[in-house]
Amino acid sequence: MFNTRKKDPFFTALHKIAENVREAVHYANNSRIKNVIDLKEISIKMKEYEIAGDELIHELIVMLNKSFMTPIEREDILSLALRMDDILDGTEGCIAHFEMFSFTEVDQSMRDFLGYITKSTDEIVKAMDLLNKKDLVGMRQHAILVKDYERECDEILRSSIKQLFLNERNPIRLIKFKDLYEQLEEISDYCQNVADTIETIIMRNA
Repeated sequence: MFNTRKKDPFFTALHKIAENVREAVHYANNSRIKNVIDLKEISIKMKEYEIAGDELIHELIVMLNKSFMTPIEREDILSLALRMDDILDGTEGCIAHFEMFSFTEVDQSMRDFLGYITKSTDEIVKAMDLLNKKDLVGMRQHAILVKDYERECDEILRSSIKQLFLNERNPIRLIKFKDLYEQLEEISDYCQNVADTIETIIMRNA
């Protein structure tokens, strides 16, 4: 149903959004927090990624409003874009909480969360690569992997909160850790939402 030799501007726009999300999440994952100054710098950079993401979403909406024909349903294009943007917004918000708490203590559970979220964004970009090539069926394997990573994050949340309540005696620290764990797990849920949207697009168009 697609002209496979010609790049579609909507699919190109979705790919740009995915790339920006991946770059932001990789930046967050690779950052090392030693002090509150580091936190401030990371928070500022993440806000820049978020603003860039909002601009890309706006450009896509303008395109949708001006176009009579779209390669797939315009609602699916917008939904996919917004679901990807949720990942970026969630990651930026989580980093903002680190800064708000002046929280420099990153434990293994947090690293594991971010590791799986980073892998998820890699798979989302690969899926957008295939969307650009009009290979909708090929996208499914990447959606499945994203869902697998989300299940891993569910397990991390359960085990980390269990250990937190067993071992942490300081109630303020307990609240901070629990809040950050739950935010990170929520970001993995946003990744799964992207995977669900991809599968919906495959179902309707492949």
